[in-house]
Amino acid sequence: MTETPIFDEMWGRDQTLRQPYASFNSWLETEDTARLRAKQREAEELFRLSGITFNVYGRAEAEERLIPFDIIPRIISGREWQRLTRGIEQRVRAINAFLHDIYHRQEIVRAGRLPAEMIARNEAFLPQMIGVTPPGGIYTHIVGIDLVRTGDDEFFVLEDNARTPSGVSYMLENRETMLQMFPELFSRNRVQPVQNYPRDLCTSLMACAPDMQRANPAVAVLTPGIYNSAYFEHAFLADQMGVELVEGHDLRVVDGRVAMRTTEGYKAIDVLYRRVDDDFLDPLNFNPESALGVPGIMDVYRAGGITIANAPGTGIADDKAIYSYMPDIVEFYTGEKAILKNVPTWRCSDPDSLAYVLDNLSDLVVKEVHGSGGYGMLIGPTATKKELREFAKKLKARPGNYIAQPTLSLSTVPIFTNKGLAPRHVDLRPFVLMSPGGINVTPGGLTRVALKKGSLVVNSSQGGGTKDTWVLED
Repeated sequence: MTETPIFDEMWGRDQTLRQPYASFNSWLETEDTARLRAKQREAEELFRLSGITFNVYGRAEAEERLIPFDIIPRIISGREWQRLTRGIEQRVRAINAFLHDIYHRQEIVRAGRLPAEMIARNEAFLPQMIGVTPPGGIYTHIVGIDLVRTGDDEFFVLEDNARTPSGVSYMLENRETMLQMFPELFSRNRVQPVQNYPRDLCTSLMACAPDMQRANPAVAVLTPGIYNSAYFEHAFLADQMGVELVEGHDLRVVDGRVAMRTTEGYKAIDVLYRRVDDDFLDPLNFNPESALGVPGIMDVYRAGGITIANAPGTGIADDKAIYSYMPDIVEFYTGEKAILKNVPTWRCSDPDSLAYVLDNLSDLVVKEVHGSGGYGMLIGPTATKKELREFAKKLKARPGNYIAQPTLSLSTVPIFTNKGLAPRHVDLRPFVLMSPGGINVTPGGLTRVALKKGSLVVNSSQGGGTKDTWVLED
């Protein structure tokens, strides 16, 4: 049996140019390779000058790195995007309803659609949130939905990021760089803008302020500090929104409100966009040794005195074992079948599933249920026999810590190399804003690309790069 060719988003499966790339390809055919090579170097220099870096943890040098950027855009038609948007909105709405339910009546558990132990034994479930309804009923203010593509109309959700999704600054800088280097491309292609995201983010956050403060809510971004891997993004977004960037030591509880230190004394904050994990948010309620959070902030939050975005406890929606129930979750809360498909998933906590995974380890991708950034995972088809043996031991020791999925034939998009264009696997993280006024999906998102030939790992921490993502106006 012959293998089905991998779907290339520019050239399809049969090397026939796809319509979304028609105008771009006409331009590309007239371009000199030497000029493109110079533009690629120029792009790298622009990123270096702008200071866009991320920290790599787990290495002795803990160095800062530039994320590689590729100048060939990933192009999606308006029709494709409309379908994706409907699916994304449906999924985010369901996740928000799920979070409200599990911290209140747990109707989905009562209905037998989700096992009780998936909640009760989940380390991301926060008992401190039981009975708490955030201002406006919004838990998931900012969401990143990771999508992969396997064919013309075949999209799958790889994972949900409802805790503190990162990467939006790269989406914005990728577009800014392309606009600066290739203005002629944007005059010939009707590309939907992404530059409004910071303004939309600020507007959406302000709309989620507590009822006590609606006139001109004060917003701030809480960062763990300069040593955090995404610090550049925290500072970038605060600057773009025109709000204060604060650390835990800049904040305190004053007269029942969370207030930030200013040159004129302490000023109350209405909305805190936090980029600090739950465990470090409040040393009085969570990790007592945390120096990153604000003592007492959870008490103010429970009393309705501040909006925390995203809400504490949203991390349970990121859990990869919960992910396997998402089609049921979507149907339970929306009454509709899920528009976007899940990747088939084996929960290793189930003995039969574990047996299957162990027998087929060399063909599967295995992930930690709370893992992120490409760490702690096994890609069976590229693993050595020794790696497979060692991972099997981990699985047997802690089966509930893992899920497994088939190795999908991820779509490819060309990248620019010294030898010309070459296909590389990609994924896509669209960014979604939610407020009581509705859901806003930015037209594009962050395309991450595996720069190594044949690699399926797109994470920047594992050597991946990024591309500008174009959504065309049809």
